[in-house]
Amino acid sequence: MAAAARPALKRALPSLRSSTFLPRQQQPQCHHHVPTSRRSLSTTPSHRNDTQPTTPSDEETHFGFSTVTTSQKRALVASVFTSVADSYDKMNDLMSFGWHRIWKDHFVSTLNPGFSPLSSTSPTSPQHILDIAGGTGDIAFRLLHHAHTVNSNPNVKVTISDINRAMLSVGKSRSAALPASQQAALSFVEANAEDLRKTRPLTPILSQTEQTFFDPATATSGLEDDSVDLYTVAFGIRNFSDIPAALAEAYRVLKPGGVFACLEFSKADKHPLFNSVYKEWSFRAIPLIGQLVAGDRDSYQYLVESIERFPRQEEFRDLIKGAGFRVSGDGGWEDLTGGVAAIHRGMKPRE
Repeated sequence: MAAAARPALKRALPSLRSSTFLPRQQQPQCHHHVPTSRRSLSTTPSHRNDTQPTTPSDEETHFGFSTVTTSQKRALVASVFTSVADSYDKMNDLMSFGWHRIWKDHFVSTLNPGFSPLSSTSPTSPQHILDIAGGTGDIAFRLLHHAHTVNSNPNVKVTISDINRAMLSVGKSRSAALPASQQAALSFVEANAEDLRKTRPLTPILSQTEQTFFDPATATSGLEDDSVDLYTVAFGIRNFSDIPAALAEAYRVLKPGGVFACLEFSKADKHPLFNSVYKEWSFRAIPLIGQLVAGDRDSYQYLVESIERFPRQEEFRDLIKGAGFRVSGDGGWEDLTGGVAAIHRGMKPRE
C-alpha cells in the first residue's frame, strides 16, 4: 500500500525548488499557489486511494510551503502517511535523532494515565483515553502499559483514532504483541479529528484501489459530548487542515475536568546556534536520507516543511485557550530538547 501511494504523491506535490530547502523566513513571501484549474494535474492524485472530493466550503490552507484547499490537503496528507506508514518510526528517528522515543515516554509519564487523584470514587477509577492521529499505536501502547502496569488500573480503555486506514492497520497489527488484557482495552476507529461526530471501526484494506483515508459518508457512529477523560495527539496536529476545528472537537468530547495533551515538533528559537544547526539538518539532510533509506524524498520533504509552518509555542497555546481550555505552567507549555518539540496541555473547566 505504501509503495502504491508514492507515484501519486510525486504527481501531487509541487516541483521542489532549491529554495524549498531554506527555512521559512528565507522563503519568498508569496508561497506557491496551486491554481484551481490545474487541480487534476498538480494536486489531486489519480489513484482512488488518495483522492477526496472538494466541497464548496473549501478554504485555503498550506501543505508544507504550498497553498492548497483543505480537501486537497487531506488527500495529500493521506498520500504522505500511506507512503510512510510502514516506516513511521524510522521517519521519526530521522526527524528527531531518535529523541522522539524519550519525548513520548516523558509525555505519557507526565500524564500518568490510570491515576485520577481528583476522582470522587477511587484514584484508579475507569478512564476513557482518546488518542488522535494515533495510527501506529506508539502513544496508545505506552498509555495502556502505564495505566495497567504502573498504576495497576485495568479499567483504562484507549481508543486509537486516525483518518488514515493504512496507519491504523499498522497499529492494529502491532497490537497483537500486547498482553491480552491490553488488547481487550484497545479499539481502533477511523475518523477526521475535525469532526468526531462521524466515525467507524477500522475496516481492513483489501486492495490497493481502496481509499486509505476515512470517508465521513461511511460513518456508523460518533463520539458523544463529555465522553473522554484524556485526549492525546502526538506529532499529528500539524497535519490537520483546520486546527481550530480539531481543538473545538477535543473540547466537545472531553468531560469537564478532562485534559487535552499534545506533543508536537516546535520551535527552538531561544537557542539560535542550535536552531540553525537543527534547521540545516532538517531541510538538507532529512529529505536526502528519506530518498536513500526509504526511496521517498517527497514525503520527508513535506514533513520537515510542515514543522516549519506549525505555529510557535505561544501561538499554539493561544489557539488552545481560544478553544476554551485552561492552561497552566510557565507559559502554558513544556519545551523538550531546547524547543525542538513541546508538550501543550489544557483542561476543560469543570463548571
